[in-house]
Amino acid sequence: MEAPQQGEAAVFEAQRRHLTGLAYRMLGSLAEAQDVVQEAYLRWHQADCERVANPRAYLSRTVARLCLDHLKSGRARHEHYVGPWLPEPVLDHAALAAEDYADDLSVALMLTLERLSPLERASFLLHDVFDLDFDEVAEALSRSPASCRQLATRARVHVRASRPRFRPSQQECERLAAAFAAAAQSGDTHALAELLAEDVTWYTDAGGKVPGPLRPVTGRDKVIRLISGLTKKGIRGIRAARTARINGLPGFIIERDSGDVFTMAFDFRDGLIANIYQVINPDKLRHLRPRPQDSNTLER
Repeated sequence: MEAPQQGEAAVFEAQRRHLTGLAYRMLGSLAEAQDVVQEAYLRWHQADCERVANPRAYLSRTVARLCLDHLKSGRARHEHYVGPWLPEPVLDHAALAAEDYADDLSVALMLTLERLSPLERASFLLHDVFDLDFDEVAEALSRSPASCRQLATRARVHVRASRPRFRPSQQECERLAAAFAAAAQSGDTHALAELLAEDVTWYTDAGGKVPGPLRPVTGRDKVIRLISGLTKKGIRGIRAARTARINGLPGFIIERDSGDVFTMAFDFRDGLIANIYQVINPDKLRHLRPRPQDSNTLER
């Protein structure tokens, strides 16, 4: 690689984590985000890079436009998705986190972003999360700065409403997740009832690829019945479960005897489990298949 190209590549690589984080928040899929960032890389090498005064802003605009193009072609896929849609699980939360948004990969927030229009999502992310001014956002979205300000304001209302007022400590969350796993494995319904909020909701993303509930299951009694049924059917087919931080939430990557995996993550409110997010769609789990060096394994 010639020296100018090496310099261009180095500039881009310095922004890759930032760009992947933006694309993931826009698309909800790490694989699709990486594809978009790679396309941005190709476009970066085709551009007159020496004339770009602010590579971070330029590349953020490029990725945002590519994501919007992708959403135009893929939006119908989400609208007709079979069963609940959840974002593709990510483990390297820190690698995709924006500087001042430590919890901005939580599943609850990703679901809120999914409910926004693509332009609302892009305006909010580019301005509020990735610090572009509204003139730069307007250039990326081919809208006026005033229009982008209104889009971001509407999005901000929804995002703030979705965020919990108080968050338990990481240690408390991990304790509750471990207690849930123990109670579910043992079939202790009394212990489960003490851990679950009355209006707890269980979301299963199967995507029509494997059997799974087609609607969220809400209510403590209904969720306990679901857990009991899954435990009776599936406990013998589970090889191991390893603890993980999934989208910044405590959870587990569970490996079946077949070698397939699925994830469970937990959200909390007032010291109880308020939401359980289970991803069993194999298309979203390819990157999480176990490796020999994986640790923190809880044998069945």
